[in-house]
Amino acid sequence: MVITRAGPAPPTGRQAGQRLARDELAKAVYHPHQSFGQRLLSHAANLLNSFFNGAVIPGGWWAMVALAALAVVAVAVIARRIGPVARSHRAPAGALSGPALRTAREHREQAERSAAEGDYSAAILAYLRAIAASLEERGVLIPDLGRTADELAAEAGRLLPGHAAELTAAARLFDDVCYGEQRGTRAGCERLRGLEAAIATAAPHPAVPA
Repeated sequence: MVITRAGPAPPTGRQAGQRLARDELAKAVYHPHQSFGQRLLSHAANLLNSFFNGAVIPGGWWAMVALAALAVVAVAVIARRIGPVARSHRAPAGALSGPALRTAREHREQAERSAAEGDYSAAILAYLRAIAASLEERGVLIPDLGRTADELAAEAGRLLPGHAAELTAAARLFDDVCYGEQRGTRAGCERLRGLEAAIATAAPHPAVPA
């Protein structure tokens, strides 16, 4: 019996090598966290690459049109989930302006309802938002959706020096409840309620021209 030794495998052509590489990289094991939209875009890119390389695609141009439409939908879905559109729809509930634009009266009423229900954390947040909205509505402060609690205390404290210390304490309490995940207390709620009532009628110094 004659045993022949196998010679080296014939070299793989460039196009065949590219095809093998694409097929290998397309396996799910290399993309365990890809979403449906990402897989659709990857599939669309592969088909477009095959089309421009002269490969025959079942369905012809109609398939290309349908594929392009699906790719647009996938891009829109991904942009809505992770892009600027998504960020614009996810207003942070902890922002000083709140998850929705409300008047000082609406914030105050929300604070009173929350306090009556024993939710002092929500009441504290709403009372400080009522203070910010009231100062903006009266023209004491320029409206600013991005204003933080600390910035509110600093800006309002300069115009209302008699309440500067309480504003600073209120801002710290707001941050502790909102970001530090501390539970609001009845004492803290009453403190913010009194500050909100006092600032509602306080005249700024120096006086803001009408």
